[in-house]
Amino acid sequence: MKINQILSVAAAVVALGSTSTVFAAAHEGGPEISGEGSCTYVQENMFAGPFDVCQEPVGAESCTALGETDDNANAVHAAGACASEGLVGTCDLGATKLRYYSGDAGGLEIGCGFQGGDWVAVE
Repeated sequence: MKINQILSVAAAVVALGSTSTVFAAAHEGGPEISGEGSCTYVQENMFAGPFDVCQEPVGAESCTALGETDDNANAVHAAGACASEGLVGTCDLGATKLRYYSGDAGGLEIGCGFQGGDWVAVE
């Protein structure tokens, strides 16, 4: 099953012409993230999704921007941290953590790499 995911990602890379194109697409147009709290939203773009996610730390303005990026939807800001129950895994992006509550962990790990992050599996 994981080989199918890897082959799908490889096909996308070939279709786009180079890996640098994929990396650039993952970061183009993304909002600057700042502030405190967390943001739950449905993450979706031309490559993947929809996924139920929560990102932290994220301020209210950044949360609104995340909800309007790509085909993302339903962004809601909260003063506290993201929930730990139901967690599939976390993409550690350095300044923020993107926590996934839906999706296949293997595919999400690959996607996390395209976002420039490090995948942290649920223990």
